[in-house]
Amino acid sequence: MIFEIVVVGPMGVNCFILGCEETKEGVVVDPGADAGRILDRVRALGLTIRTVINTHGHFDHIGGNKAVLEATGGRLMIHRDDVHFLSRAADVAANYGLSTANSPPPDELLEDGMTVTFGKCAMKVFHTPGHTPGGCCLYLEGEGKVITGDTLFAESVGRTDFPGSSHEALITSIRTKLLPLPDETQVFPGHGEASSIGREKLYNPYLNG
Repeated sequence: MIFEIVVVGPMGVNCFILGCEETKEGVVVDPGADAGRILDRVRALGLTIRTVINTHGHFDHIGGNKAVLEATGGRLMIHRDDVHFLSRAADVAANYGLSTANSPPPDELLEDGMTVTFGKCAMKVFHTPGHTPGGCCLYLEGEGKVITGDTLFAESVGRTDFPGSSHEALITSIRTKLLPLPDETQVFPGHGEASSIGREKLYNPYLNG
């Protein structure tokens, strides 16, 4: 599988470009900004993007949706509980002194347990509310990787001081959906460095209390 990370925007979001090496069908996860850079890399990889997925609806993860979707003709997927964020991205970004574009509405909704395919590759969706009500993680079982958005970070967890956030729900999501994965599973968060499930079990202070 093609698996690349492009760090985008002033908040350093990890945007993921995934692709089937055989069919060259691909997915972009969390195109938060810098759509031109993302699209340049997609073209360099020779991918046809069928799907754009948002792990959650915060503006720093969705700001490039419009440009990437217009350039690729892909479909947009996000969980139903975060759809309301899409049309408010510009206003929320402005509160932080930043600018971004509102997102088009989704073409399909993410649901817990569903499988998203691209070419001969597939990933399973885990609904992991807490950071946002509709936060999701994407498990690439055959690759031993999980994209965790802002649910789980290296030795940290997502913020829960936003309206609609819940620390209790976040920890429950992590414990029930992510920690049962094999210890060697690589964790790729929405910001910062990668980790592993085993490392987080041992060293994440939010999970060892």
